Amino acid sequence: MSSIATTLAPELAVSEWFNTPAPLTLAGLRGRPVLLHTFQLLCPGCVAESIPQVQRIERVFGNTDLQVIGIHTVFEHHAAMTPVTLKAFLHEYRIRHPVGVDRADPASDTPMTMQRFALRGTPSSVLIGRDGAILHHVFGVEDDIAVGARIAMALSAPAPHALTGSASTDEQGCAGGRCEVATGGQSTD
Repeated sequence: MSSIATTLAPELAVSEWFNTPAPLTLAGLRGRPVLLHTFQLLCPGCVAESIPQVQRIERVFGNTDLQVIGIHTVFEHHAAMTPVTLKAFLHEYRIRHPVGVDRADPASDTPMTMQRFALRGTPSSVLIGRDGAILHHVFGVEDDIAVGARIAMALSAPAPHALTGSASTDEQGCAGGRCEVATGGQSTD
């Protein structure tokens, strides 16, 4: 008999949120699969490949309890990629899922969420299971069919027993299995 080691996803470190009425936490989303995608608005691979792929994922899995979260993780060109610029970018590219600004680390050019997840760059994505475990972690963009298969498997997993229940609205400002779109920014640790 073999045992499979699981790694629980570390918590997000976000300084400001967009497209959500309240700050999100992975702990608060436990029981739902989460697709975390990291990007920079000046990253060519993010703009040309990753963001369009995430938008296709949202269309295909829009009627499920998959939660897509974007993390704008800036590790270069800091002065050009401000929250004001990001807000305009989100509007122009019609990005409606929650997006957090990765919290800066005063001791490093690498932001905190990027460090916690040991990300090599952008675009990157992390698929987190209902139990909070990291199911898949990748730097770059994979084929749509591979990503879709992984997401489908995560969605088919049963909800952890302790988390089953039916609350209409949770403490994260989400209802009916989805987080609402709102404008403006909010902070969280």
